[in-house]
Amino acid sequence: MTSTAATAPDRTALTPDGGGGVLGGPYRALTLGIVSVVLLLAFEATAVNTAMPVAARQLDGLGLYAFAFSGYFTTTLFALVVSGQWCDRSGPMAPLFSGIAVFGTGLVVAGTAVGMWPFVAGRAIQGLGGGLVIVALYVVVGRAFPERLRPAVFAAFSAAWVLPSILGPVVAGAVTQHLGWRWVFLAVPVLILLPLAVMGPALRRAERAQPPQRAGVFDRSRTWAAARAAVGAALLQYAGQRLDPVALLPAALGAALLVPAVLRLLPAGTLRAARGLPVVILLRGVAAGAFFAAEAFVPLMMVTQRNLSPTLAGMTLTSGGLSWALGSWLQGRPRAERHREAMIRLGFVLCAVAIAGAALVLVPAAPVWTAAVAWAVGGVGMGMAVSSISVLMMKLSAPEDTGANSAALQLSDALGNVLLIGLAGVLFAALGGGSAAAAAQDAPAPAGSFAVIFLVMTGVALLGALVSGRTRAAG
Repeated sequence: MTSTAATAPDRTALTPDGGGGVLGGPYRALTLGIVSVVLLLAFEATAVNTAMPVAARQLDGLGLYAFAFSGYFTTTLFALVVSGQWCDRSGPMAPLFSGIAVFGTGLVVAGTAVGMWPFVAGRAIQGLGGGLVIVALYVVVGRAFPERLRPAVFAAFSAAWVLPSILGPVVAGAVTQHLGWRWVFLAVPVLILLPLAVMGPALRRAERAQPPQRAGVFDRSRTWAAARAAVGAALLQYAGQRLDPVALLPAALGAALLVPAVLRLLPAGTLRAARGLPVVILLRGVAAGAFFAAEAFVPLMMVTQRNLSPTLAGMTLTSGGLSWALGSWLQGRPRAERHREAMIRLGFVLCAVAIAGAALVLVPAAPVWTAAVAWAVGGVGMGMAVSSISVLMMKLSAPEDTGANSAALQLSDALGNVLLIGLAGVLFAALGGGSAAAAAQDAPAPAGSFAVIFLVMTGVALLGALVSGRTRAAG
């Protein structure tokens, strides 16, 4: 991985850049194709957030609630590295379509699960597919679009979440209440047919239009490092769920596997927030981990603390999906390029405000819509920060390293989710959240278990704001 492309001419667009937008000329079909894939992932994510409180209760697995989310990201750790090397070696088509197929398989496994651990296994299979897909999409953007259009493409990614954010919680909530939570998973694979139909011809045309690229080398040592990172993360999560002396052994083994693997997979200097590409990669994990660790517990908090239905609890997150698109659109404006560092810092601050604001729902006098307002603020911040981070990663990457650096960015995202959602799960279990549910299926988890989670994630978001000034390369 390298940053030698910071000022390199753009040699990877479909055609010589003669103007026009992402829906003009040769880019229209490809843009619609990749947006359709993002729509699929978005519908699944919003549906899962809505259905999870009911699924966990019915499977007697509320104590493993966080595992259903972090299990997805654990396997994603491995798939991201494989996908990045696969893309650099032979292009994005094979990992993209393979990932969509695996993702659909995971939905079926989760939807037919008879216990919480099989359900978590289904989510893990989904993570494999999702990891393959997301890196392939980033490589498509890096190879097929000129630099001036990439902010607009990332804004389109965010805009693709608007419809799922509006309809996803409503549809998933209605299905969960009237047909059962299983159909939230079993119905989604039908949507796979749409991106397959739209994406295939557009990608083939894009591949034929590409200039010859230096093929990357499939580095088996990186693949094994990714496997060790995934296993290490899983062991740490398992240890966190046990909370007894026996947990020390898997915790020590997990750390011994995870830390060296992460140092191997991420750019040098990432964990110490070195300027330029390393801190850009790090900030992606900080942003995603803080926001989504809190988001995973918002619907559960609304159901158990304020007695909302699954539909209304899921709709609490709708505002965040809508405002995320707004934040991403703002960073995609032509004049925003000179303010990347400031937009990332502001994004982290808004994320911290949102997480702290959502926790106010734990106060009985606070109206239930407080969480929706807070999440709207957080969505704007995440849209600005995450999209700006993606644009900077592309700018700091040589064309032949786009796949590897895209994988590193998504690896940081997944690692942030695994560690911080896992931490949230440990806190939830340690403070009585899981045991309350085990004692009585409808017993509310202690409010303090949610309050501590939101307090910790607010601190993580503020830490991201502090180090965001290092995104500007040294010298």
